[in-house]
Amino acid sequence: MASKRATRSLLSSAAPSLRCLYASRPTLVRTSACAFSTTTPSRAPEYDTEAADRPRWQQTPPRMQAPFRIRPAAKGGVFKVNEDPKRLDDAYVRMLGPGGDKVLDDEVKWLAVTHKSFDHGRRGFNDRLAYLGRRIVELQTSQALINSPQAKSWPRDASGEPKVDNYGRRPFFHPALNGLEGLTNEAEQTVLDKTRLAQIAERYGLDKVTRWTPKRADNLQGSGQESVLMTSLYAIVGAVAMERGGEEANKVVQNKILTPLGFTFSVEA
Repeated sequence: MASKRATRSLLSSAAPSLRCLYASRPTLVRTSACAFSTTTPSRAPEYDTEAADRPRWQQTPPRMQAPFRIRPAAKGGVFKVNEDPKRLDDAYVRMLGPGGDKVLDDEVKWLAVTHKSFDHGRRGFNDRLAYLGRRIVELQTSQALINSPQAKSWPRDASGEPKVDNYGRRPFFHPALNGLEGLTNEAEQTVLDKTRLAQIAERYGLDKVTRWTPKRADNLQGSGQESVLMTSLYAIVGAVAMERGGEEANKVVQNKILTPLGFTFSVEA
Protein backbone atom coordinates (compact mmCIF):
# COMPACT_ATOMS: atom_id res chain seq x y z
CA MET A 1 0.00 0.00 0.00
CA ALA A 2 2.90 2.34 0.81
CA SER A 3 4.42 1.79 -2.59
CA LYS A 4 1.06 2.64 -4.32
CA ARG A 5 0.71 5.89 -2.40
CA ALA A 6 4.28 6.83 -3.28
CA THR A 7 3.64 6.20 -6.94
CA ARG A 8 0.48 8.34 -6.91
CA SER A 9 2.24 11.23 -5.16
CA LEU A 10 5.06 11.02 -7.70
CA LEU A 11 2.67 11.16 -10.65
CA SER A 12 0.66 14.03 -9.12
CA SER A 13 3.82 16.08 -8.59
CA ALA A 14 4.99 15.43 -12.13
CA ALA A 15 1.56 16.23 -13.74
CA PRO A 16 2.01 20.07 -13.86
CA SER A 17 5.34 19.79 -15.63
CA LEU A 18 3.94 17.25 -18.06
CA ARG A 19 1.01 19.54 -18.85
CA CYS A 20 3.39 22.41 -19.54
CA LEU A 21 5.48 20.19 -21.78
CA TYR A 22 2.51 19.04 -23.84
CA ALA A 23 1.09 22.57 -23.99
CA SER A 24 4.28 23.82 -25.64
CA ARG A 25 4.12 21.15 -28.36
CA PRO A 26 1.91 21.74 -31.45
CA THR A 27 -1.42 19.97 -31.40
CA LEU A 28 -2.03 17.57 -34.23
CA VAL A 29 -5.58 17.50 -35.52
CA ARG A 30 -6.71 14.76 -37.87
CA THR A 31 -8.37 16.38 -40.88
CA SER A 32 -9.38 15.29 -44.32
CA ALA A 33 -6.69 15.55 -46.95
CA CYS A 34 -9.23 16.90 -49.45
CA ALA A 35 -9.51 20.17 -47.51
CA PHE A 36 -5.85 20.98 -48.23
CA SER A 37 -5.62 19.45 -51.68
CA THR A 38 -4.30 21.83 -54.36
CA THR A 39 -4.65 19.45 -57.28
CA THR A 40 -7.27 20.22 -59.93
CA PRO A 41 -10.13 17.69 -59.84
CA SER A 42 -10.30 15.53 -62.90
CA ARG A 43 -13.08 16.27 -65.39
CA ALA A 44 -14.83 13.82 -67.60
CA PRO A 45 -14.36 14.31 -71.36
CA GLU A 46 -17.95 15.44 -71.85
CA TYR A 47 -17.34 18.52 -69.69
CA ASP A 48 -14.61 19.79 -72.00
CA THR A 49 -17.25 21.11 -74.39
CA GLU A 50 -18.78 23.10 -71.53
CA ALA A 51 -15.49 24.89 -70.99
CA ALA A 52 -15.35 25.74 -74.69
CA ASP A 53 -18.24 28.20 -74.14
CA ARG A 54 -20.38 26.86 -76.95
CA PRO A 55 -23.78 28.54 -77.39
CA ARG A 56 -26.77 27.00 -75.64
CA TRP A 57 -28.64 26.24 -78.86
CA GLN A 58 -25.74 24.19 -80.19
CA GLN A 59 -25.33 21.67 -77.40
CA THR A 60 -27.15 19.92 -74.60
CA PRO A 61 -25.80 21.06 -71.22
CA PRO A 62 -23.36 18.25 -70.30
CA ARG A 63 -24.63 17.87 -66.75
CA MET A 64 -28.17 17.33 -68.03
CA GLN A 65 -27.21 14.31 -70.11
CA ALA A 66 -28.25 10.93 -68.75
CA PRO A 67 -25.59 8.20 -68.80
CA PHE A 68 -27.94 5.84 -70.60
CA ARG A 69 -31.28 5.95 -72.39
CA ILE A 70 -34.35 5.12 -70.31
CA ARG A 71 -37.09 5.18 -72.93
CA PRO A 72 -37.01 3.11 -76.07
CA ALA A 73 -36.18 4.83 -79.34
CA ALA A 74 -39.12 6.33 -81.23
CA LYS A 75 -40.59 4.30 -84.04
CA GLY A 76 -40.50 5.39 -87.63
CA GLY A 77 -36.84 6.36 -87.77
CA VAL A 78 -35.01 9.43 -86.51
CA PHE A 79 -36.18 12.93 -87.38
CA LYS A 80 -33.27 15.09 -88.49
CA VAL A 81 -33.50 18.67 -87.25
CA ASN A 82 -31.79 21.65 -88.83
CA GLU A 83 -28.40 22.64 -87.47
CA ASP A 84 -27.38 25.03 -90.25
CA PRO A 85 -27.51 28.72 -89.19
CA LYS A 86 -27.64 29.78 -92.84
CA ARG A 87 -30.89 27.89 -93.44
CA LEU A 88 -32.36 29.45 -90.31
CA ASP A 89 -31.35 32.94 -91.46
CA ASP A 90 -33.00 32.32 -94.83
CA ALA A 91 -36.29 31.47 -93.10
CA TYR A 92 -36.15 34.67 -91.06
CA VAL A 93 -35.45 36.71 -94.19
CA ARG A 94 -38.46 35.17 -95.94
CA MET A 95 -40.70 35.95 -92.97
CA LEU A 96 -39.38 39.30 -91.75
CA GLY A 97 -38.12 40.66 -95.05
CA PRO A 98 -34.65 41.93 -96.02
CA GLY A 99 -32.42 42.04 -92.97
CA GLY A 100 -34.74 39.69 -91.10
CA ASP A 101 -31.79 37.58 -90.04
CA LYS A 102 -30.48 40.57 -88.06
CA VAL A 103 -33.70 41.41 -86.23
CA LEU A 104 -33.16 38.94 -83.41
CA ASP A 105 -30.16 37.77 -81.45
CA ASP A 106 -28.67 34.44 -82.50
CA GLU A 107 -29.72 32.69 -79.30
CA VAL A 108 -33.27 34.04 -79.58
CA LYS A 109 -33.53 33.04 -83.24
CA TRP A 110 -32.90 29.41 -82.31
CA LEU A 111 -35.06 29.58 -79.19
CA ALA A 112 -38.08 30.84 -81.14
CA VAL A 113 -38.07 27.77 -83.40
CA THR A 114 -37.33 25.20 -80.68
CA HIS A 115 -40.32 23.19 -79.50
CA LYS A 116 -40.43 21.77 -75.99
CA SER A 117 -40.32 18.24 -77.38
CA PHE A 118 -36.82 18.78 -78.78
CA ASP A 119 -34.05 17.38 -76.59
CA HIS A 120 -36.51 17.15 -73.67
CA GLY A 121 -36.44 20.94 -73.38
CA ARG A 122 -32.84 20.96 -72.17
CA ARG A 123 -31.79 23.65 -74.64
CA GLY A 124 -34.75 25.89 -73.89
CA PHE A 125 -38.06 26.07 -75.75
CA ASN A 126 -40.43 28.65 -77.17
CA ASP A 127 -43.58 28.29 -75.04
CA ARG A 128 -43.30 31.67 -73.31
CA LEU A 129 -42.46 33.53 -76.48
CA ALA A 130 -45.40 31.82 -78.21
CA TYR A 131 -47.75 32.85 -75.39
CA LEU A 132 -46.83 36.50 -75.84
CA GLY A 133 -46.95 36.25 -79.62
CA ARG A 134 -50.39 34.66 -79.58
CA ARG A 135 -51.82 37.50 -77.50
CA ILE A 136 -50.46 40.01 -80.03
CA VAL A 137 -51.82 38.07 -83.00
CA GLU A 138 -55.25 37.74 -81.38
CA LEU A 139 -55.39 41.47 -80.64
CA GLN A 140 -54.49 42.39 -84.22
CA THR A 141 -57.01 39.86 -85.52
CA SER A 142 -59.78 41.40 -83.41
CA GLN A 143 -58.98 44.85 -84.72
CA ALA A 144 -58.89 43.54 -88.28
CA LEU A 145 -62.31 41.92 -87.86
CA ILE A 146 -63.81 45.13 -86.50
CA ASN A 147 -62.43 47.18 -89.39
CA SER A 148 -63.48 44.69 -92.05
CA PRO A 149 -66.63 45.32 -94.09
CA GLN A 150 -69.50 43.23 -92.84
CA ALA A 151 -71.32 40.90 -95.18
CA LYS A 152 -74.64 41.44 -93.42
CA SER A 153 -75.81 44.95 -92.57
CA TRP A 154 -79.13 46.32 -91.52
CA PRO A 155 -81.23 47.50 -94.49
CA ARG A 156 -81.50 51.26 -94.91
CA ASP A 157 -83.95 53.54 -96.67
CA ALA A 158 -83.22 56.05 -99.43
CA SER A 159 -82.04 58.64 -96.91
CA GLY A 160 -79.56 56.23 -95.36
CA GLU A 161 -81.49 55.72 -92.14
CA PRO A 162 -81.98 52.16 -90.87
CA LYS A 163 -85.36 50.70 -91.64
CA VAL A 164 -87.71 49.51 -88.96
CA ASP A 165 -88.28 45.81 -88.49
CA ASN A 166 -91.61 43.96 -88.48
CA TYR A 167 -92.31 45.18 -84.96
CA GLY A 168 -91.61 48.84 -85.68
CA ARG A 169 -88.23 48.85 -83.98
CA ARG A 170 -85.27 50.78 -85.33
CA PRO A 171 -81.75 49.63 -84.39
CA PHE A 172 -79.27 51.99 -82.78
CA PHE A 173 -76.15 52.72 -84.81
CA HIS A 174 -73.01 54.57 -83.73
CA PRO A 175 -69.61 54.92 -85.42
CA ALA A 176 -67.92 53.41 -82.37
CA LEU A 177 -70.00 50.24 -82.83
CA ASN A 178 -69.29 49.78 -86.52
CA GLY A 179 -67.96 46.31 -87.26
CA LEU A 180 -68.68 45.03 -83.76
CA GLU A 181 -71.03 42.36 -85.06
CA GLY A 182 -68.12 40.76 -86.88
CA LEU A 183 -66.12 40.29 -83.69
CA THR A 184 -67.14 36.81 -82.61
CA ASN A 185 -65.28 33.83 -81.25
CA GLU A 186 -66.22 31.80 -84.29
CA ALA A 187 -64.79 34.41 -86.66
CA GLU A 188 -61.51 34.64 -84.75
CA GLN A 189 -61.16 30.87 -84.52
CA THR A 190 -61.76 30.59 -88.25
CA VAL A 191 -59.06 33.16 -89.02
CA LEU A 192 -56.52 31.68 -86.61
CA ASP A 193 -57.14 28.06 -87.49
CA LYS A 194 -53.97 26.06 -86.91
CA THR A 195 -54.09 24.54 -90.40
CA ARG A 196 -54.11 28.00 -92.00
CA LEU A 197 -51.31 29.26 -89.74
CA ALA A 198 -49.26 26.12 -90.39
CA GLN A 199 -49.54 26.76 -94.13
CA ILE A 200 -48.22 30.29 -93.63
CA ALA A 201 -45.35 28.93 -91.54
CA GLU A 202 -44.51 26.50 -94.34
CA ARG A 203 -44.55 29.38 -96.83
CA TYR A 204 -41.75 30.99 -94.85
CA GLY A 205 -39.85 27.71 -94.53
CA LEU A 206 -40.36 27.26 -90.79
CA ASP A 207 -41.12 23.58 -91.32
CA LYS A 208 -37.50 23.14 -92.44
CA VAL A 209 -35.92 24.86 -89.43
CA THR A 210 -38.28 24.21 -86.50
CA ARG A 211 -36.60 21.88 -84.03
CA TRP A 212 -38.90 19.28 -82.49
CA THR A 213 -39.13 15.56 -81.86
CA PRO A 214 -42.18 13.98 -83.50
CA LYS A 215 -43.73 10.87 -82.06
CA ARG A 216 -43.17 9.16 -85.40
CA ALA A 217 -40.71 10.52 -87.93
CA ASP A 218 -42.63 8.83 -90.73
CA ASN A 219 -45.92 10.55 -89.79
CA LEU A 220 -45.26 14.21 -89.03
CA GLN A 221 -48.87 15.25 -89.59
CA GLY A 222 -50.13 12.70 -87.10
CA SER A 223 -47.43 13.75 -84.63
CA GLY A 224 -48.82 17.29 -84.42
CA GLN A 225 -46.74 19.20 -86.94
CA GLU A 226 -49.41 21.86 -87.48
CA SER A 227 -49.48 22.81 -83.80
CA VAL A 228 -45.69 22.87 -83.67
CA LEU A 229 -45.43 25.19 -86.68
CA MET A 230 -48.16 27.45 -85.31
CA THR A 231 -46.22 27.70 -82.04
CA SER A 232 -43.05 28.71 -83.91
CA LEU A 233 -44.98 31.38 -85.80
CA TYR A 234 -46.36 32.83 -82.57
CA ALA A 235 -42.96 32.59 -80.88
CA ILE A 236 -41.24 34.65 -83.58
CA VAL A 237 -43.85 37.39 -83.11
CA GLY A 238 -43.26 37.29 -79.36
CA ALA A 239 -39.49 37.43 -79.84
CA VAL A 240 -39.81 40.48 -82.11
CA ALA A 241 -41.99 42.17 -79.49
CA MET A 242 -39.42 41.47 -76.77
CA GLU A 243 -36.41 42.70 -78.72
CA ARG A 244 -37.89 45.30 -81.09
CA GLY A 245 -41.04 46.48 -79.37
CA GLY A 246 -44.76 46.02 -79.78
CA GLU A 247 -45.12 48.35 -82.75
CA GLU A 248 -42.68 46.30 -84.81
CA ALA A 249 -44.42 43.08 -83.76
CA ASN A 250 -47.79 44.52 -84.84
CA LYS A 251 -46.40 45.25 -88.30
CA VAL A 252 -45.11 41.69 -88.59
CA VAL A 253 -48.55 40.32 -87.69
CA GLN A 254 -50.35 42.59 -90.12
CA ASN A 255 -48.01 42.19 -93.08
CA LYS A 256 -46.79 38.61 -92.67
CA ILE A 257 -49.73 36.78 -91.09
CA LEU A 258 -53.04 38.59 -91.53
CA THR A 259 -52.43 39.97 -95.02
CA PRO A 260 -51.84 36.47 -96.46
CA LEU A 261 -55.08 35.45 -94.73
CA GLY A 262 -57.05 38.02 -96.75
CA PHE A 263 -57.08 41.16 -94.61
CA THR A 264 -56.06 44.56 -95.92
CA PHE A 265 -54.50 47.37 -93.92
CA SER A 266 -54.27 51.04 -94.78
CA VAL A 267 -50.76 52.39 -95.21
CA GLU A 268 -50.11 55.30 -92.89
CA ALA A 269 -48.56 58.34 -94.48
